[in-house]
Amino acid sequence: MTLNPSLVSLTNAAPETLHPTERDNLVGTAVFRSTCALCHGPGIAGAPRLDHREAWLPRLAAGVDVLYQHAIDGYRGEQGLMPPRGGNPSLTDDEVRSAVDYMISRSQSAPPARARISRS
Repeated sequence: MTLNPSLVSLTNAAPETLHPTERDNLVGTAVFRSTCALCHGPGIAGAPRLDHREAWLPRLAAGVDVLYQHAIDGYRGEQGLMPPRGGNPSLTDDEVRSAVDYMISRSQSAPPARARISRS
């Protein structure tokens, strides 16, 4: 995996000393925070938020390879808009995949969204 130097500094770790899975987790977290959170944090343009597990289910049903493809190449369709590489052309394919893996992991560990009760 080739790491983007700006992301290595965000992880505050020496990537060569980490197990690949740990390195991917650090990179995925850093990419999410620096790029993906802009849309996936507030859930704009159809981007599913990390705490909305149900919103991820139809995307996961399509398969992780489809998620990788949409994140790398971009997507425009019924589920919203995804700019290529989250709008950050400096990201490598591996960095984008690490961010997707991070978001999948976080979204599926989130508790189910609670129905909002309107109080009049």
